[in-house]
Order: sequence, then C-alpha cells, then structure tokens
Amino acid sequence: MGTITTTDGTEIFFKDWGAGRPVVFSHGWPLNADAWDEQLQLAASNGFRAVAHDRRGHGRSGQPWDGNDMDTYADDLAQLIERLDLRDVTLVGHSTGGGEVTRYIGRHGTGRVASAVLLGAVPPLMLKTEANPEGLPIEVFDGIRAGVRGDRSQFYRDLSESFYGANRPGSSVSRGVRDAFWMWSMQVGYKGAFDCIKAFSETDFTEDLRRFDIPTLIVHGDDDQIVPLVAAGAKSAKLVEGATLKVYSGAPHGLTAVAPFRDDFHADLLAFLNR
Repeated sequence: MGTITTTDGTEIFFKDWGAGRPVVFSHGWPLNADAWDEQLQLAASNGFRAVAHDRRGHGRSGQPWDGNDMDTYADDLAQLIERLDLRDVTLVGHSTGGGEVTRYIGRHGTGRVASAVLLGAVPPLMLKTEANPEGLPIEVFDGIRAGVRGDRSQFYRDLSESFYGANRPGSSVSRGVRDAFWMWSMQVGYKGAFDCIKAFSETDFTEDLRRFDIPTLIVHGDDDQIVPLVAAGAKSAKLVEGATLKVYSGAPHGLTAVAPFRDDFHADLLAFLNR
C-alpha cells in the first residue's frame, strides 16, 4: 500500500499486490479499493501485479474541493500508472470506475494499456436525452443527490439493497456484504460524493469508446438496477470495435460480491487475462 501526490496536490491511496503483468482496478461510486479485494487477491495469486486506488474524495485518498469530475479522475489514474511505471496494463473498471477507465483511454490513449474490462460500467451515457432515450431521467439522479443531501447514512444502507439485488426473490446477499457497502460509502467525503453523481451520470463517453483499439471485455448483469444493461454495456459493445459482451442472466450491479455471479466473473476475468 502507498500513496502518490497528483499535480494539484491531492494524495491518492493505492494497493499494490503481487508481481507480473499489471492489472489496475477502478472502483464504483460510492466505494473504494477495498471493494476489489477478492479480485486483487485472485489476480495476484495467479501471477499478476494487482493495483487498485481510492478515487479522489473516496476512502483513504484526499478530499479536495475541486477536481471531482471524470477528466480529473482519468488524469489521476494516468499519474498513478505513470508514477508506478506500469506497462502492458489491463484496466478493469466497475460502474463509475468503468467511466474512469474509458475517459483515461479517451484522454491518454493506449500506449501503456494492453486490454480493458468494463463491468457494469456507466458508459456511454447514463442520462436520458433525445439522443440517448435508453438512459435514465434526470429525476433519478436528482433523487440520489437528495439522498446524499439528506440522511446519507440511511440512503447508503437503502442503496445497498438494489446494488446487490437483495430485493429480488432468492437473493443470496448477506447482511455482511451490505454492511461493508455502507461502511465504504460512509468514507466518501460529502463534496466528492455529491459531485461524482454528476460525473457518472452526465458524462458522455461515446467518443472515448471509439478510441479503444485494444481487446475489450464488457460484462453486465441483465438485472442491473443501477446501470441498466440496455443503456450501458449493450451500447458500449457496439461502439468498441471487436469488443466481447458477456451478459450474466439475473446478475445485479454489484455482482462481484454475489454468488454464483462472482465465480463466473472470476473465471471470465482470468480467462481474459490469460488469453
């Protein structure tokens, strides 16, 4: 574990496990790198160098007033990769982290990147517009903002239900998983959490996706109640030339913590890394 300091003076916390070809994980909102621990151990135990950072405003990273936007998130990721001198990287992004990965490629190219995995990722655009009728109406995101402004602790507890599909019949999600979600969420600074809602919902990644020139695996659950498949993974797969789309039947947004989808993703991730 360590930190880097970005050009605007923000300290970014990261984990760096194992040795080998690097795999860099970007987490979703409102979580931190701990949400990737199982996948970090999986990668490091199978001959890879596994790296994950807390996004600015989240977890153990700094909480600056400014820079809680997708361009800066991507630039922070670029500085982490450059500071650690990582090359031939596989970027793995979940939800907002998938937006961060996508914007990184859009802004910084693929000179250091060998492949990418987008998991339940927000691109190309979550917000419903005339050009993007499959998106979610602004009222959905205004509701999230209201939840953060109000009783954010209870809001995060409630959000964990749909995040992991605990509201579905036969759900196997434990109380412990939902408690961990709440704990990670409460580590997000108020300003960073609030600003990130706009970043993940209103950023258009269409042109960034068109810049992908590397093997790309897109994984999405068809019961994702947070980032609907039809507005996200299905559309991204059409924009990234040669992308492989895998749809997990019945899987929720937080599928990496839910059986049997976690095991399916682990198998697919290892197969992709070792292809």
